[in-house]
Amino acid sequence: MSDHPNVVRMREGYEAFAKSDLATLTEQWRPDIRWHEPGNTPISGDYEGPQAVFAMFGRLMEMTENSFRADPVLLCADDEHGTALVRFTAHRGDRHLDTLVAQVVRFDGDGKLAEFWNAPTEQPLVERFLA
Repeated sequence: MSDHPNVVRMREGYEAFAKSDLATLTEQWRPDIRWHEPGNTPISGDYEGPQAVFAMFGRLMEMTENSFRADPVLLCADDEHGTALVRFTAHRGDRHLDTLVAQVVRFDGDGKLAEFWNAPTEQPLVERFLA
């Protein structure tokens, strides 16, 4: 049994993120993508459009000395939505992060990523790490 096309897109998106392949991410996303980062951290908030999301990625990488990784553990999707269980790892000086995050996405009718929600399983841990 082959994977749903949106599972393939999600896997390709995580691979592109790992390689800093912003061109592939731009192709996969709607130009008006909405991205939601929860909590009370320097990157928390709502972002619209690839450039705003990429700027947030840049801040995250700067804060984590380019050590941040998002490794998918489990991916599932249908025509409208996708979910991923993802392991976040990073360091900031002598602080280390290793936690699971649930990520939910909404696809448009053309398979483009339209909206993204990040939901850490240990939000207080993430907030302390990024503080």
